[in-house]
Amino acid sequence: MRRFCLPVVLAVGIAMLASLGMAQQASTTGPYKLLKTAKVGGDGGFDYVYADVAGRRLYVPRSGPTARITVFDLDTLEPKGEVPNINGHGAVVDPKTNHGFITSNPVVMFDSKTLAVIKTITVQGNPDGILFDPFNEHVYDLSHAAPYATVIDTKDGSIVGTIDLGGAPEQAVTDGKGHVYVDIEDKGNVAVVDAKTLAVTAHYDVSGKAGTCAGLAIDAKNRVLFVACREPHVMVILNADDGNVITTLPLAGVTDGAVFNPATMEAFSSHAEGTLTVIKEKSPTSFEVEENLTTMPSAKTLTLDTKTNRILLIAAMFDPPPPGTPPLSNGRIARGPMVPGSFSILMVGK
Repeated sequence: MRRFCLPVVLAVGIAMLASLGMAQQASTTGPYKLLKTAKVGGDGGFDYVYADVAGRRLYVPRSGPTARITVFDLDTLEPKGEVPNINGHGAVVDPKTNHGFITSNPVVMFDSKTLAVIKTITVQGNPDGILFDPFNEHVYDLSHAAPYATVIDTKDGSIVGTIDLGGAPEQAVTDGKGHVYVDIEDKGNVAVVDAKTLAVTAHYDVSGKAGTCAGLAIDAKNRVLFVACREPHVMVILNADDGNVITTLPLAGVTDGAVFNPATMEAFSSHAEGTLTVIKEKSPTSFEVEENLTTMPSAKTLTLDTKTNRILLIAAMFDPPPPGTPPLSNGRIARGPMVPGSFSILMVGK
């Protein structure tokens, strides 16, 4: 049991209240609530989280000395196994081939049923984000260094080609009809990629509205892109066919991910402060902030379970940073070491 003197306790409490302040102030009444928090623990950092809806599994890469991909039951959040010794950022699964891919270096291809590694794929750059496109069963391995995207065939793990996106990609989405969209974090635009030729056909500039775009979601049916940005904290909503800005709405914190649920016509943006902004699409030209929900500080990435319409986020508790520590770049929040055993999976729904 840890023992602290009163001044230390007060200092930690004040720091925690300060970090939680924005999350608490951002809460608004709405249909969503935190349904479940599963404290699964375990050492290591974390970045992306991925829901394999068909296979009913949740993939959470953990970095550090005990790097691995942890796997959970998507319905119960109970542990289902792991892919060990992999220092990756994100994972995706092709439900048709049951082949999974992890953005590490090299990229790891595994069997999603047994979690056995099938092969490793040598790539260049610094793998970070990842997208599976069912249009032609390709995986887009995104890198903050050139080549900015490496495209892999999910059937055999062969490299189809690379793409110069013109800057550092953060998140990508597909319309399922031959177009892939990638937000370019350091350039303030969205790159449009022809999935057949792997050519960049356009860049939709949003720099006049915001910068450091870190989340991207799509309403494929109505041709709408939701570009979640950090500077300032806004969602820039675009026409997916021509890049014209439809509107801009405020977000409740520093975004690091976005998703769109076509069943409910809602876009979601998750934030490091511990908030989740829900944007309702009332029509293809009319949008409003429906809710700002308090989640948990550090819950900055999310995934959507389209079967249950639930949002899954990952987070942990952290000690306060040393006094005088400046904020990290791009508006990220400074923090101390992770509290042991605090890593959690959050389930949000109606």
